[in-house]
Amino acid sequence: MANGGIDSVEFFSALDAMAKERRINKEVLYSAIESALISAYKKNFGKTANVRAVIDPQKGQVEVYSRKMVVEEVNDPQCEMSLADAREIRPQYELGDLVEVPVTPRNFGRIAAQTGKQVVVQHLREAERGVIYDEYSQKENEILTAIVQHIENKQVFVELGRVEGVLEPSQQMPTEELNINDRIKVYVLEVSRMGRGPQVFVSRTHPGLVKRLFEIEVPEIVTGVVQIKSIAREAGFRTKMAVYSTDPMIDAVGSCVGPRGMRVENVVNELKTEKIDIVKWSSDPAEYIANALNPARVISVFVSETEKAARVIVPDNQLSLAIGKEGQNARLAAKLTGWKIDIKSQSQMEALAEEQAALDAEAEAEGEA
Repeated sequence: MANGGIDSVEFFSALDAMAKERRINKEVLYSAIESALISAYKKNFGKTANVRAVIDPQKGQVEVYSRKMVVEEVNDPQCEMSLADAREIRPQYELGDLVEVPVTPRNFGRIAAQTGKQVVVQHLREAERGVIYDEYSQKENEILTAIVQHIENKQVFVELGRVEGVLEPSQQMPTEELNINDRIKVYVLEVSRMGRGPQVFVSRTHPGLVKRLFEIEVPEIVTGVVQIKSIAREAGFRTKMAVYSTDPMIDAVGSCVGPRGMRVENVVNELKTEKIDIVKWSSDPAEYIANALNPARVISVFVSETEKAARVIVPDNQLSLAIGKEGQNARLAAKLTGWKIDIKSQSQMEALAEEQAALDAEAEAEGEA
């Protein structure tokens, strides 16, 4: 501090370097230091003082000004000034005006450095947290590469670059065992402001993870020619994905499978062998439902638009395949399409038809009697 101000090229050079290093706006830094200087001044020279700190990076100086109200009778010299004293500074001052007087003490540089350091550091931390929050909040619903750092109470903490992510038990794939230093892809669910900094919650089970992985592998999805219409997922076990092509010359399913199955294989490898069925979406519910039950072969589909329910007939030898292990194939097909699906084998339907015919004949005979 020289002549009441800080005359230091080094001081401002250090601020510029810090702003670049931490990716913080210089104006935010200056604001933090001004707050620190005001706190330091009040602590050492009067808590009731109304002061303003001004940073002038062009001159390389910081000044402190006392702001005093012009009054008839001065009761508090810290924040009041008589009209006579005010007019010595400038004759145009009137009662009620606010006068600013330079009050930077000669030894203020040392005091400011000591008492303002913690305030500046706190402001820097808050500013940096704000920058990180803004950066990662834009990544919600995206996927990031994460490295497993530590596991605590079944929660997995991962490194995401500048922040730590949390993979909660409900968002972990039940078939996957994670170890320290494992590199995995995660889906960003939510970014929250916390006292210690932004908290990023990530998932390995969200259907969006599958969607984003296919976007990485399939250029036709990025260009919009191939669209992902729906995804139904039981993480770690099986996913069904319905796709559609806006260009009749491009096969949507084939694009996602890729040459020699390489594209879908890359996604499966990231999901640790989770099975993926890619089916063709259709605006015709019957066709869409039949496709959704892949790999089972379907004979016919009867739909009820009012109930949004469908009865599907499959060959006898396809019934168990259509339903799937523990009902998984039928359950995922229903989730994918949004329709209730009742699956019957051909012989079951024939038996039901015979039973209904017998009932109808019986009712008709009763009616004639």
